[in-house]
Amino acid sequence: MDGPRTKKLSPAEALARIMRYCAYQERSHQEVKRRLFDYGLFASQVDEILSKLIADGFLNEERFAKAFAGGKFRMKKWGKLKIEQELKSRGLTERCIRSGLKEIDAADYRKSLVLVVRKKIKETHEHNLLAKRNKVARFAIGKGYEPELVWETVKNELPD
Repeated sequence: MDGPRTKKLSPAEALARIMRYCAYQERSHQEVKRRLFDYGLFASQVDEILSKLIADGFLNEERFAKAFAGGKFRMKKWGKLKIEQELKSRGLTERCIRSGLKEIDAADYRKSLVLVVRKKIKETHEHNLLAKRNKVARFAIGKGYEPELVWETVKNELPD
C-alpha cells in the first residue's frame, strides 16, 4: 500500500472519512468495506461502521445499482449483460441487479444499440459485407448487448 491509506485511522476518523467518500457518489458495500480495511480497522469495527452507514442512508445497494446501471448505460452505452456482470462482480444481490436494470428504458435501450451499431459501421473499413457485419456485431456484443438483439439490429442496418 502507498499513499494516504497506509496510516491507520481510529474508528471515528474512519467513519468521518468514509461518510464523505459515500456522500460524494453512490458506492457498493464491497467498495466501502475494502476502503475501511485499508484504513487499518478490524472486522468488528468495519461491520459496525457499515451498519451505521446503512442506517444513516449513506449506503444503499439498490440505489447504487440504479445509479450504476443508469450511468454506464447513458455515458458508456453499455448493454444490460455487461452492466449485470459488473454489478455481480461487485457483490450485489440478484434483486438489486434486477432493480438497477429496470432503470433502463426499453425504447432508449434499442435506440442506444442502433447508435452503437451505426457508429461502428462508419468506423469499420471492411468491404466484405459478412466480415463487416461480424465485426460490428462482435463489437456490440462486447459492449454487453444481447446477441439476438445485436444480430437483428446489424442485419437491419447493413441489409444484403
